[in-house]
Amino acid sequence: MNSLFPLQPESNQKGKQRVFKKRANPIKGQKLIDHLDTKFLNRFINDQGKILPARITGVSAYQQRRVKKAIKYARHLALLPFVGSDLN
Repeated sequence: MNSLFPLQPESNQKGKQRVFKKRANPIKGQKLIDHLDTKFLNRFINDQGKILPARITGVSAYQQRRVKKAIKYARHLALLPFVGSDLN
């Protein structure tokens, strides 16, 4: 029945599946995430000031929620910027 659809691919695959390497957890079971440690929290925000997702940073969902709260509290205390520095 391939003559009815000559431009269809031979295989039934929908493209290649990507294989992602599991990133190492930078927190490694650390329970306390300090909102005053801005050097540590800067690892979890990009240059625009956005919080990076857990799939990029490699932390667990529980740790991601703790990091999110610490970053937002540090922003409230003006330790971290809400937006990144605009060079233009």
